[in-house]
Amino acid sequence: MFQKLLLNFTWWVNRKDVEGKNVFEGGFLGLDNIGLFNRSEPLPTGGTLEQADSTGWMAFYCLNMLNIALELAKHRRIYEDIATKFFEHFILISDAMTFRTGEKEEQSLWNEQDGFYYDAISWGGPWIQQMPVRSLVGLIPLYATLTLEPELINRLPAFKKRVEWFMTHRCDVAERTMHSIRTRGKDNRILLSLVNKERLTKILQRMLDEDEFLSPHGIRSLSKFHKKNPYSMEVNGQEFKVGYVPGDSDSGLFGGNSNWRGPIWLCVNFLLVESLQRFYLFFGQNLQVECPVGSGDYMHLGHVSEEIQHRLQHLFARDNDGRRSINGGDDTLDFDPNWKDYLWFYEFFDGDNGRGLGATHQCGWTGLIARMIHDTG
Repeated sequence: MFQKLLLNFTWWVNRKDVEGKNVFEGGFLGLDNIGLFNRSEPLPTGGTLEQADSTGWMAFYCLNMLNIALELAKHRRIYEDIATKFFEHFILISDAMTFRTGEKEEQSLWNEQDGFYYDAISWGGPWIQQMPVRSLVGLIPLYATLTLEPELINRLPAFKKRVEWFMTHRCDVAERTMHSIRTRGKDNRILLSLVNKERLTKILQRMLDEDEFLSPHGIRSLSKFHKKNPYSMEVNGQEFKVGYVPGDSDSGLFGGNSNWRGPIWLCVNFLLVESLQRFYLFFGQNLQVECPVGSGDYMHLGHVSEEIQHRLQHLFARDNDGRRSINGGDDTLDFDPNWKDYLWFYEFFDGDNGRGLGATHQCGWTGLIARMIHDTG
């Protein structure tokens, strides 16, 4: 299985990184209508769409391959070299998401003013235009985080030697974008992450804002900011626009049968929860953020992950009136004795009221709610 994953990873690197600069153009990626343009077709503007989610996903892929290689290396030391390869590749992707040539005026996928990652249109060289749409595109880079346990590193001398060499000779490349690999966290762990502490807190300020991503039922796929502030671009007399749509899609893009411009998707929420838990393994009590933003309540990232899971559980739990949000006010599903205890596993959920939408039953990822109930009680 690992060898097949190596082939797949290599395919992505060779086919979706046209200029070999570790910024990826993944295309569709299953997020249907999340962007301004149809990601499965050539851009009407010309140029190439450089995707923050695709690049973040490849960094996440890198760290998962690193983790698998380290586990295999416990039994066969040859895998230490493969682990080193993914360790170095991850750092190069991390650097590329912000820096290209090293010049001060260059632009990439990170927007320092907004504190968020955006997709960008590149016409080659320094000609690049960010598209400031606050969506899951800018949250997916949070997936790419991994803690390295000191006990494991000490068991693998070749990998440890390479990490220490990088700390000494190439730390400038890593530390200008990601958390310092020379800094130890809780229980002496090392953190590998696309974002450093400053960027993490900036992204979380938007993700945990109830006027943006944080809904009563989880994390929205598009910020509610765009309800009153849609982003649009006119190309050759045609207007392309992205606005907040919490329920069913209002466009025919990709058949119009799914929507990533506001609704809550359990699969991506689950991965965000796991990412926050890994950050907590490193920062522990030393990093606390306001959740929700504006509430005055500060908590560590472990508790933030629990708060999001509790909100997701509210999709299915009965409220004080005996209704479940997923049923959308349907009296039969809420109160009929033949129906009220049989829950529907919808594909995605309304970003405002939690009403179930799309395909059902979609147990493949919505069934993850059982894991969250198990973990949080």
